[in-house]
Amino acid sequence: MSWQPQDEPLRQLAQCLKDSISGNHRLMQSAEVLLKHAKSSPDFDKYLIYVFGTSQPPSSVTLDPASYYQARAAAVIMLKNDIRTSYKTLDESTKTYVQSMVINSLQDPSAQMRGYAGNVITELIRQGGLLSWPQVLDNLISLVSNTNGNVSAQAQEGAMGALFKICEDNRKALDKDFQGQRPLDLLYPMLLQITSSPLPKVRADALNSINIFITHKLPIVMSHMDELMQNLFRLAHDESEEVRKHVCRAFVYIAEVAPEQVVPHMQGLVEFMLTQQRNKDNDDLALDASEFWLAIGEDEKIRDHLGPFLDKIVPVLLESMVWGEDDILRLEGEKEDAEQEDREEDIRPTFATSKQARVTANGANSTQAVNGTESSGQSGYDDDDDLSEGEIEDSDDESIGDPEDQWNLRKCSAAALDVLASTFHEHVFTHTLPYLKNNLNHSEWPYREAAVLALGAIADGCMSVMEPHLPDLTPFLINLLNDSEPVVRQITCWALGRYSQWASHLDPEGKRQYFLPMMDGILKRMLDSNKRVQEAAASAFANLEEKASVELTEYCPVIVNQFVQCFAKYKDRNMFILYDCVQTLAEHVGPALAREDLVNTLMPALIQRWNKVSDQSREMFPLLECLAYVATALGHRFSPYADGIFQRCILIIHGNLEDSVRAAENPAFDVPDKDFLVTSLDLLSAMIQALEQPVSARLLSDQQGFFNMLAVCMRDENNDVRQSAYALLGDCAIYVFDQLRPHLQMILEIAARQLDMSQIQQDGEETGYAVINNTCWSIGEIALREQAGMRPFVDTLLPKLAEILFNGDAPYSLNENAALAIGRLGMGCPQELGVHLTHLAPPFLQAMRKIAWTDEKSHALIGFMNMALANPAAMEQTLLSLFEEMAKADPNAVAGPGQAKVLRQTFQKVIELYKTMIPDFDGFLNNLPPPDVARFRDLYMG
Repeated sequence: MSWQPQDEPLRQLAQCLKDSISGNHRLMQSAEVLLKHAKSSPDFDKYLIYVFGTSQPPSSVTLDPASYYQARAAAVIMLKNDIRTSYKTLDESTKTYVQSMVINSLQDPSAQMRGYAGNVITELIRQGGLLSWPQVLDNLISLVSNTNGNVSAQAQEGAMGALFKICEDNRKALDKDFQGQRPLDLLYPMLLQITSSPLPKVRADALNSINIFITHKLPIVMSHMDELMQNLFRLAHDESEEVRKHVCRAFVYIAEVAPEQVVPHMQGLVEFMLTQQRNKDNDDLALDASEFWLAIGEDEKIRDHLGPFLDKIVPVLLESMVWGEDDILRLEGEKEDAEQEDREEDIRPTFATSKQARVTANGANSTQAVNGTESSGQSGYDDDDDLSEGEIEDSDDESIGDPEDQWNLRKCSAAALDVLASTFHEHVFTHTLPYLKNNLNHSEWPYREAAVLALGAIADGCMSVMEPHLPDLTPFLINLLNDSEPVVRQITCWALGRYSQWASHLDPEGKRQYFLPMMDGILKRMLDSNKRVQEAAASAFANLEEKASVELTEYCPVIVNQFVQCFAKYKDRNMFILYDCVQTLAEHVGPALAREDLVNTLMPALIQRWNKVSDQSREMFPLLECLAYVATALGHRFSPYADGIFQRCILIIHGNLEDSVRAAENPAFDVPDKDFLVTSLDLLSAMIQALEQPVSARLLSDQQGFFNMLAVCMRDENNDVRQSAYALLGDCAIYVFDQLRPHLQMILEIAARQLDMSQIQQDGEETGYAVINNTCWSIGEIALREQAGMRPFVDTLLPKLAEILFNGDAPYSLNENAALAIGRLGMGCPQELGVHLTHLAPPFLQAMRKIAWTDEKSHALIGFMNMALANPAAMEQTLLSLFEEMAKADPNAVAGPGQAKVLRQTFQKVIELYKTMIPDFDGFLNNLPPPDVARFRDLYMG
């Protein structure tokens, strides 16, 4: 007999569930206590599903229908959470009862309840896997297909919604082999059939489910591609806009995985997409259609097929770049707000960029990528805010974000125009020019703004044909920086930034006419009375800094003064992009920023902000990054500010590490953000490089536990933290080796463990390779200075480095850095490494061929030749390769005559040794390529 609830517990539970979401604090507290007590009952989840699955109040329940509906909603939310947190402890009878009831609930009259039922079904599958409920797919398909003709439309829609959620959450599981059969092989053909359902919502969800699988190029999808295409051509005329939206997406996905299917139908597809994009009443449909131009335009194999249709495509893209009516009303309400404090939700989070790996194999310090100098829209679909009917949102964040930050039809159209301009150049310009002429001076600001957006979008792709027009257009754009509408000033800043490459490289007279007014105009807008204009101007100026680079050197006083005024005026949100402006200037003008007057102007403003920002603020990330660039540019002039900054970085790192320990020991503590570690370590690196050696040494001496702290960071589970930690270790080896030396035993033991390739290959993380790159580099820097003192570590380090050197699947940069480290070990330990030379020589020399001539390469070759001198017979098979490398040597590329002299002397020792061992040495040299023979003789035997 099926389980049945008892009347009194059912009545009490329904009342408690209703009270729990009543909004009455007293009732909610009481209900919470009772529900917590009720959870101890083994039948609690059965009661919950009974309440949810019974659409009308049972006779024992005294609630009215509206209140009972609330109780049902509370019941299903509680049930889903119970399944998520306690699935493994549920007994089988409860699972079976819940499964049967929730399937029946798909026929509920309420669309919201049907949606809730789909969520519970999905959660059951997510927690238990498909095998825990093998008949669920058949049950759902049976309901959707309505084979008996007695399933209501609501039930079909509810079942299809649940089926879609299962596809969305279980894509990989559906394509997994279960005893010789893949569930998707049965499901996918059924989905294709279901796209013929008479119900629009079912057709849309079926097609949406199909779209989940297309991009992964699964065999079942590819084998049914012709049938899918036929269905899409039929559905392209569907009366439902929701169906047509998913048709647009499907064609975009197919273009990515099977372009040969799209090309023969390009004319029809162009007409279809243009028709959908012109839909003024459905922004989502228009956006999905506009994605087609991006998908095709970015695919070099098929994008040329759009060429014949540019006269139709470009005008529609331009039309789509005008703000909609709702947006216009919103934007017209935004005027002068620069003095208003930012709300916390307005402040955009930023993420640290860890110091890049030493991928160039030359040991030069790499720096962080500049963030946000030019915003670019994401491509693809972003439906996170479109929850399915009844879907339970787990996130506590109810903010939908800034409308201007959302990917929309306007941004997608501008991005598509940019992509097409980069392919078709003057043809796009020809079709855009009439629009620009008609709208750049339009009396209504939305059309002026859209025209400027178009002008900026075609900047890169049409620059060659634009140049004759730029002397007229640039002054016009500069005047638009004073437009009465903030949104026009905002987009004009962005557009000018796109043309700053052209202006910054003109002759002196051209710069005076165009670049200086452009730079001055953008700088002034950085102090605009509107925050969004400030942000756009700062972003544009960072872009200008990238393009102009050292050309800005002579204008540093003006720029720095403006930055300082911005520091005084900006609220918290715009500080993020201001830091980017400062660090980009420091990166590109370098020591030119170290003038005493500039330092005395800029640093007080930065330090004032430094003192204001708390250690826990996310603003600390960009500030730390900015200071790292500034320290590098200022060099020794950074010294007056070094003590406080260095000490605070240490405190931030210590605090973060301590919080990590607490979180590991107690789940109640939040896991700290590792970006605090990354940016602090990177700033320490920059300071150690920039300051004079005595100052750096004193800073480290004042921090007794510095290398113990660094050792902990070197063992951190986060790749970005370890990457920055090993970069700092290498810098310490270069600049403060005397302070590092007492800690080598501890440091090198940790570094040796980091060289283990097996863990990286298991993780499959590219950042893991970057960590090993920095580890190899730092070991090489230590070996260079410790020389013979490395002997106790050779047996530990060499096998790991050799494994990396021999690994054909590792990135080239990793092989090269391992080779450099091995060579540098050979400088002080030639005997210990020489015994392995027969095996080391071939891959070592192969790696050397790809590395440019630098100090690191010369050190490595000196060490390698020391190994050869210690074991000359081991070079029998590879001596010619060594001589070939010697012939290509460039002593002038290394630092200082002393290093070049040592390199040449070591070469000479090797030559003299092998002259005694090879009877016909001249004849042996003739086995080299003729140009190498001549250069070898000229360098070493002249």
